[in-house]
Amino acid sequence: MEPDKIYNDISNLPPEARRQVADFISFLKTRYKKTQKTALRNNIINDPFIGIWKDREDMKDSSKWLRNVRESEWGGTS
Repeated sequence: MEPDKIYNDISNLPPEARRQVADFISFLKTRYKKTQKTALRNNIINDPFIGIWKDREDMKDSSKWLRNVRESEWGGTS
């Protein structure tokens, strides 16, 4: 369905019906936002870059690794 036709159809409804359409759109946005977040999270988890450092022994303790990098780059810890 074309957006212009949808707009015209909604515009020709009585005010109460337009409010109901707006409420329904809000409901759909809320419902599908959750679905989209879940889909996005699942896509990210399955992305090849996840786990690229899993075999690096120096990354086992990320806080220690960051302290070492800061010390080597800035001459001290924060």
